[in-house]
Amino acid sequence: MLVAAIAGAWVGARRPTATITQAAGPEISIATPAQHTIAAKAVASERLLTADSLLPHTFSPGLSAAAAIVIDASSGRVLWGLHDHQRRQVASTTKIMTALLALKKLGPHDIVTVDKSVPRVPLVREGLRAGERVQAWKLFYSLLLYSGNDDALALAIAAGGDKWTFLGEMNAEAKRLGLNDTHFSSPSGVVDADNYSSAWDLAALTRVAMRNARFRQIVHTKVQHVTWSAPTYSKIYINNNLMLRKYPGANGVKTGYTHKSGWCLVVSATRHGTSLIAVVLNSRDMYNDATRLLNLGFSAA
Repeated sequence: MLVAAIAGAWVGARRPTATITQAAGPEISIATPAQHTIAAKAVASERLLTADSLLPHTFSPGLSAAAAIVIDASSGRVLWGLHDHQRRQVASTTKIMTALLALKKLGPHDIVTVDKSVPRVPLVREGLRAGERVQAWKLFYSLLLYSGNDDALALAIAAGGDKWTFLGEMNAEAKRLGLNDTHFSSPSGVVDADNYSSAWDLAALTRVAMRNARFRQIVHTKVQHVTWSAPTYSKIYINNNLMLRKYPGANGVKTGYTHKSGWCLVVSATRHGTSLIAVVLNSRDMYNDATRLLNLGFSAA
């Protein structure tokens, strides 16, 4: 699994960040700032999750995860949880928030000029080169499929103007959404110190993120082929989320791993009109844990 997580995509470049211009491309509908403001106010006033009627269930044997949750994505009802408000390191599941915010500011064909700081970000990197000019949609696919930490920083600088401004926006958005167990210190999750969330908050955040059509399309993609400038010419991003291949109905979302966080997984799935989101944190067997959570949720639908 660790090899797959590190080698999930082939790349032959490295990159940077901030300048944005518009490149030619197909017409894609993007919400206006006014529409984003209306949507933001609606989400802010919404109670994203409720735990009023949990399923009376005990897993035997118990899950290997230190914390976990499964929710109904449509209603926000929490179906079952384990230490779901416990603050924990969450590794690259941080990128769910990074993608959500950057997608609001960057169109698919906006050109991101990679900042000189981007190639120096700690592993895992896809290999962005300082000064390289890349269409934003390619960075989003690498961010959410391959999980490039350099992609996270490149998008953060492009969307926020600089890394620290974007981090401030990430934490402001977490507060606005009522994610009281959450604080971000990195747009990628590569830094564990002071970067944390909970199973509850990640489920709530994912419920919001999956309302974004571009986000849904990306996290549902198993493999993405992209053209690239010389000397790379092309790249292939392979989704690290094996649930897309292992679990019928799975349609997202994001894996994560550091030594401190352990294996983390946020997964969504839809069957017969019922959509669920499951989160497992610090799991020794994250795919099995997530499968059991989703099976429980669907059995109660």
